[in-house]
Amino acid sequence: MRKFPQVRTIVGAVLAALAGCAALADESTTVSGKGFIDLTNYDLRNDGVDSATNGFGLDVKRFYLGVTHNFDDTWSANITTDFNYVGNDNETQLFVKKAYLQAKLSDAFVARAGSADLPWVPFVEDLYGYRFVENVMVDRLKFGTSADWGVHVGGKVAEGRFSYAASVINGAGYKNPTRSNSVDFEGRLAFQPVKGFTIAVGGYSGKLGKDIEGSPTPTQHTAEREDALVAYVNNGLRLGGEYFQATDWNQVIAPVKDKADGFSVWGSYDFTAKWGVFARYDDAKPGKDLLPDLEDKYFNVGVVAHPRKNIDVAFVYKNEKVDGGGTVATSNGTIGGVLDEGKYDEVGVWAQVAF
Repeated sequence: MRKFPQVRTIVGAVLAALAGCAALADESTTVSGKGFIDLTNYDLRNDGVDSATNGFGLDVKRFYLGVTHNFDDTWSANITTDFNYVGNDNETQLFVKKAYLQAKLSDAFVARAGSADLPWVPFVEDLYGYRFVENVMVDRLKFGTSADWGVHVGGKVAEGRFSYAASVINGAGYKNPTRSNSVDFEGRLAFQPVKGFTIAVGGYSGKLGKDIEGSPTPTQHTAEREDALVAYVNNGLRLGGEYFQATDWNQVIAPVKDKADGFSVWGSYDFTAKWGVFARYDDAKPGKDLLPDLEDKYFNVGVVAHPRKNIDVAFVYKNEKVDGGGTVATSNGTIGGVLDEGKYDEVGVWAQVAF
């Protein structure tokens, strides 16, 4: 039987922290958490060569632990840690994902300073509903991330039918708070014409935190991304589609330019309070100028159980195929180099628990 002493040590520390937070908590302080766990068989082949990461294993993909304190009706603060353990890599990591001071002047204007949710990826995750199974497309393909350090504003008007979010950020993601000579911008506008139906557009522009003073590799281009989404979420049914196009996302410090685009469609239905089904399909061209034949196709399909509130368990099959030469981007990160073909299959059980 495999033993994971790192997991026992970190889980013990998390439980101790929870006990301490609970002891200090009052009506103004809340403690929350969410964990993503999977037990799967993983098979990746690059140009017919099996990856060393292949095999059967248990992964704790994410465990978020958050504490929020409300000073009054306007002011509050939050800190959320992000832990993951990957059994195949013997890798343990702990980050601060969110750490911000919030001022809520009204439902129409909420401001945050620090590391906080960005306008696009968390918004799509909430509509998709199956983040514990897979990142949404923009995040999965590394054309965006979920949080960053900066100043964030957002709000809802007209009884929530219109919403907006905007962030001025460092650009390197929440794992890297490094300063640079310029700031990046991400924004989103959303409209809900009828209950459950959402239309949204968004965009990003910046140097991705690479415009660093004295860097031997100065920036050459500005990374840009445009996003669009339509989704319907109501009465146990989730249907949605996301589209993005990007310019120079991976070429900020490179002398040549490049483009990318892709779409994702998903659907799920809880046919009872305890059981549901879901599926998703992504198709992307991550290097349209430099590698015009490169195409990434991904899908998953599964059955989900909801044994009790805040616990979801899903039996899932995933498949990804990359053709045309390029870099394979999988759910475990970027793997491989210049390839003619990359294939990835994974089957097993994925679960999330929240409190």
